[in-house]
Amino acid sequence: MMNGNIFIKNASQLITVSGFLPKRGQEMRHIGVIENGAVIVENGIITGVGKTSDLIGNAFSDQFEIVDAANKIVLPGFIDSHTHFVFGGYRPDEFLLRTQGASYMEIMKKGGGIKNTVMATRQASREELAETALMRLNAMLSFGVTAIEGKSGYGLDKETEIKQLEVMKSVNESHPIDISATFLGAHAVPSPYQSKEDAYLDFLLNEVMPDVHAKGLAEFCDIFCEKDVFSIRQSERFLRKAKEMGFKLKIHADEIASQGGAELAASLEAISADHLLSSSDKGISDLSQKGVVATLLPGTAFCLKERYARARLMIDNDCIVALATDLNPGSCYTHSIPLMMSLAVIYMGMTVEEAITAFTLNGAAAINKNHMTGSIDVGKTGDLVVIDYPTYQFIPYHTGINRVLLTIKRGNIVCRNPRETCYPS
Repeated sequence: MMNGNIFIKNASQLITVSGFLPKRGQEMRHIGVIENGAVIVENGIITGVGKTSDLIGNAFSDQFEIVDAANKIVLPGFIDSHTHFVFGGYRPDEFLLRTQGASYMEIMKKGGGIKNTVMATRQASREELAETALMRLNAMLSFGVTAIEGKSGYGLDKETEIKQLEVMKSVNESHPIDISATFLGAHAVPSPYQSKEDAYLDFLLNEVMPDVHAKGLAEFCDIFCEKDVFSIRQSERFLRKAKEMGFKLKIHADEIASQGGAELAASLEAISADHLLSSSDKGISDLSQKGVVATLLPGTAFCLKERYARARLMIDNDCIVALATDLNPGSCYTHSIPLMMSLAVIYMGMTVEEAITAFTLNGAAAINKNHMTGSIDVGKTGDLVVIDYPTYQFIPYHTGINRVLLTIKRGNIVCRNPRETCYPS
């Protein structure tokens, strides 16, 4: 039955995270727990939210799927707002080098890192990239993810950047997970442009991005603003021109060194600034004042053995904080939502409630979709997840373990764990 009609009843806890605007500061703890909760979705849209006793009297035809969520929790579908899920090849050798003391930037300077994935992605066919992308999307779906952001950036030439984005568009049309695409051609400097970063950015601005925009292949534009990659000056020039073209802005900011990336994101009123491991106090304050989403990626800090972003300080300064996996083949090869939540709670000082908000409503804000998803509110799309826990506190406590039973997209069950294979079967 795939008609978008479902009634979920008897949830031990229905966690609504209710709101159409992102939550900032202490608001992130307000997750709207309804004991013995229920939700009605009709034609893919939420039409009823409340206690089971209040909604059970509705007349449900045989066109409704009925789900008894007794002793289970129900949440909005998770939003993974920073991923690099379309790529060729893998880099386990670099992972092992890092365990032996090599840093991410040292590996990159020696010709490894992003450039290794660039070579493999250039060599991969569209069909190969689509096949592995669908495999990763199915895995994410099984973890309760209903929407993601996906970045290009493993081409560093026109043909492959376009190829990555076209694959995203293709799988977005065939898979339940909604994909918001980001152009990240400024992910690294390709060999022909070494020491000619400005010329490479001109190439992207003049030769690649007009086609990307004209074909509707990306909503956002991003740049890796980092020491030995692209400077603040270069990043500002590039992003200002991208904004003039009609792209919404994101920025890889202050991941390794504090360069003022957070301040730049705020001055440009970007949708989000991501990573932020080394952001200054002023940068954090600026993000708060301008309402830029601070997207934090604890898995990357964990895998690189770097310090974690100062989530507690950001939240206490009224920032809008989102969490995401940063799924990629180099610095963070994982899509585990529960692992990210555990890391955020254990090492970043976030409460469980803040982590839930960060992966739902605020994650939706990081992809500019908070008006339509990220919470369980009447009028929003019926994107939900049913998890086999009696209370939400179990998510980080049962560290890194996936207990999702059902992933529901627009009122349709699109994944059942562990008894059935995720969509497509």
